[in-house]
Amino acid sequence: MSIQQQNLSPAQEIYKKISKFVPEAEWKIHAPLIERINKIKKEKNAIILAHNYQTPEIYHGVADISADSLALAIEASKTKAEKIIMCGVHFMAETAKLMCPEKKVFLPDMQAGCSLSNSITGEDVKLLKQKFPGVPVVSYVNTSADVKAETDVCCTSANAVKVVESLNVDKVIFLPDQYLADYVAKKN
Repeated sequence: MSIQQQNLSPAQEIYKKISKFVPEAEWKIHAPLIERINKIKKEKNAIILAHNYQTPEIYHGVADISADSLALAIEASKTKAEKIIMCGVHFMAETAKLMCPEKKVFLPDMQAGCSLSNSITGEDVKLLKQKFPGVPVVSYVNTSADVKAETDVCCTSANAVKVVESLNVDKVIFLPDQYLADYVAKKN
């Protein structure tokens, strides 16, 4: 029997969805907050995007879309919502904003960062380009907007090999993920 056939309240629908992940004792604490957040989202024409690593009450309770970082940005660009709340890290919110500049993008935790993304800056990329003129820079999509702005092309882990091959050059600067760079080098 579907949820609609059972005529469940919105809170019951959510509980049914997250009961496998949140103990009943915790549900009593989270339920009023989840209900309030979901109500405010509708009032403000907002959606919540949650990265795969979010806690169950966010991921299953209030998120409209849950996915990996790039998929979240792509989905943000498809929504009619005026406001996007990114439950993730800085580069995810920046990427969502790049893909939908007309929308307001919020990051609830301004301290949320990514060590990989934080390991390189746009200024670092400029210096690398000066040191190795003419060598294309390929950046993993999980980088900041200032790195993307200095990069020749971005890639994902799924398309990194094809992106590098498409450049048809002997050398590239690949950053910031050393392990992904090593993998790509072995495939080329």
